[in-house]
Parts: sequence; C-alpha cells; structure tokens
Amino acid sequence: MNYQQTLEYLYSQLPMYQRVGKAAYKADLNNTLALDKYFSHPHKQFRSIHIAGTNGKGSTSHMLCSILMEAGYKVGLYTSPHLLDFRERIKINGNAISEKEVITFVAANKQVFEEIKPSFFEMTVALAFKYFADQKVDIAVVEVGLGGRLDSTNIVEPDLSIITNIGLDHTDLLGDTLRKIAIEKAGIIKPNTPVVISELQEEIQDIFLNKAKECNAPLTFASTNFVIKKSTMKSGCQDLDIRNVKQGQTTKYKLDMLGHYQGKNIAGVLASTEILAMLGYEISKSHITKGLENVIRNTGIMGRWQIIGRNPLVICDTGHNLDGISVIVSQISSTPHKNLHMVIGMVGDKNIDGVLQILPKNARYYFTRPSIPRGLDEKILAEKGKLVQLKGNEYPNVKNAIEAATSMASPDDLIFIGGSTFTVADALAK
Repeated sequence: MNYQQTLEYLYSQLPMYQRVGKAAYKADLNNTLALDKYFSHPHKQFRSIHIAGTNGKGSTSHMLCSILMEAGYKVGLYTSPHLLDFRERIKINGNAISEKEVITFVAANKQVFEEIKPSFFEMTVALAFKYFADQKVDIAVVEVGLGGRLDSTNIVEPDLSIITNIGLDHTDLLGDTLRKIAIEKAGIIKPNTPVVISELQEEIQDIFLNKAKECNAPLTFASTNFVIKKSTMKSGCQDLDIRNVKQGQTTKYKLDMLGHYQGKNIAGVLASTEILAMLGYEISKSHITKGLENVIRNTGIMGRWQIIGRNPLVICDTGHNLDGISVIVSQISSTPHKNLHMVIGMVGDKNIDGVLQILPKNARYYFTRPSIPRGLDEKILAEKGKLVQLKGNEYPNVKNAIEAATSMASPDDLIFIGGSTFTVADALAK
C-alpha cells in the first residue's frame, strides 16, 4: 500500500471520532492496554507531559514543545485532530512523522489490528508512542484526545499533568455539567505527580483539590500566580506584560500566536516551566522567551486566529464550543473592520443553538458544511441562524462559501472562517 491507500484503510477499517463521532468512542482502556502490551510498553521509554482541557490544550502543547525545543531537547508532540494531513498528529521537533513510517507501521501490524479491533485514535496513540520510543525522544508532550480518565493517552506516567480549563463540550460523552466533565479531566492526575490547572474556576476547583490530595499530587492554579497586566497586538505577534505574583516581578513576552485567549494558556505554560525546572529540566528564561516567540515556526501549529489573507483581512480559528466562540466574538469586535463576513460551518453534535445565539448580528453569514460525515447540513444551520436573526445564504461547501464572501467583501472588511475545526481544515486546504 502507498500512503494514500494506507490512510484509506485506516479510515475505512477503524472507527474514527473525527468522522463519525460518538460511535468511535471507547469508554475503556482495554484496547489501548492490549496494544501497549503488544508493542512492549513504549510509553515507558520516554518522559512525558500530559495535557487535558476543554479549550487550549493544543495551544498549550505547542507552546511547551517550542520552549523545550529551544532548551535543546528532542521533543515528541502528539496532538489531535489533524487539519490537513494525518501526520500532523505525530511530530518530533516540529517535523511530522514520515509517510514511510506510517505505511510500515500499518502494514506490519494489520493482523493485530484485526484481532484487537482498535479505534482509529487507539491505533494512532500506539503508533505515536512506538515512534517516539524508537526515535529516542527526550520527552513527549501528549495532548488528550477527549476527556481524560478513559482517553487512550492516559496510560502515560508523566512528569507533569496539565489541565487547561473546563467547559461544556462533548456533553453526550463526558457529562452535561461542568462538574461531571471536570471529574473526567481530573482523571489524568497521577500519584505523586505535579499538576497545573491553567485557569481557576471556583465552581469546580474542589474537584481538582480533592483528586490531587487523594493522589498526593502537588497542585498549582496557574492563573493565580501569573496575571496578564497588559496585552498589545502587533504585526505578527502580541506583546504581553505578565506578573509573577509569587516573585513580584513583571516580565515582557512576545507570543507569535494572535488569539486573545492565549493569555489564559500562557499562564499554565509559565507555571509548568517553573515546575519542570524544579524537576531538573534545564529551561532558562531565554528558552521560554524564544520558545514563545517562535511557536508557529518551531511546531507548525495552524488554525489559531490564523491570518490567511489581507485586503480584506481573512482570519480562521478552530474554536468550536461556547467558551471558545465567545472569546473569538470578543476579539472580532476589537479587530478594526468596516463590514463583517462570517463563514460558519459546524458539526451536528455540538451546542449549535448556544453558539449561534452569541454570534454577532451585524454580519453577513455564509452558512456552509465541513466535509466530514458529522458536518451539519448547511440548510439546517441557516434555518437555525435565522431564528436568532443571523442573515445570510447557504453554500454546499467551505470553498464556495469563502469564494462568495471574498466576492462580496471590500478591502477594509473582515472575513472570519470558523465554527468547527473541520471548517478551518477545509479553508486551509483550498
């Protein structure tokens, strides 16, 4: 099989959450543990950092990876989902796993896949961990796929656990309240292993405090230790003045990711670097500064308030739940523009009505459908939009919607593309 045939085999043979949703979710670790045993426990051959959370875990993972790279470490990075190519999920020092590695892994292990019948995600985790072990990475930054407690990545024995925040997402699988979801995310807290909670949320802080106490895990609420005093957007970066409350010092940082929401993530990252330094990692202030300045260059992260065009300004962002979209809406309002054009596509298992209600009314909408089976029909999306006074037209695919928005927009307008990770993926693939 060539690379494309290998991917087609994986997509057709293994249930894939990215495509089919709930049917691909396995509420236990049995397959993961079986694969881990078959491959001789590769996750035990490298150090790791484990990151969960509703929003921000991908950005946090990439920031930490960039800092560790600047510090001279050989860093594995496992994230999901991918935007353009499956290989984005598995990187070492910013370089994606080769097509040959993917082909060889699948061909050599087809028989065990047919016996164990893992999900697509379970197989991918096994591939990532084996690849990191074979390539002898110093450390792997491992992002949880969904939830935490029962996620396939939760077999790692990390040096540090990080939980970014808790919001209402994947409620059909993780629970329909913040407390239920927090319990699932808290499942990554390990015995005697420090844990950072990026954002203090008072209504659920007791869940993390109790779990950490039960595990004898030192716990840090990063947002109480690191406070943004000033944030200024500049061309290609944002300047942040961040106060370290414990030390009583304010430090200036440049971050090459432009989303306002990164302020919440950077607190968790800075708290994490302090802990890693205490654990013996050789991370200097210079490594942190350079790492934050060069996240995109070092890791290749895409889709976070990413500018993909100018005159008119065209921005895409993968935020897809109520919390994520609310911050995006705020940043849109503070971004200079004359008229606003919103290219929106969503998947059917999200809080569609809640998200539509908070989108700006003073915009022209281009309702569309991302090219995955879970994609919500654009006609249904448009009907729901009309109920909350969102005016616009329907387009059968993201490419057509963007073309329509571009033809309607003036040079000083703003075109925003989002609503789903997969809408952004289609936009970047155009």
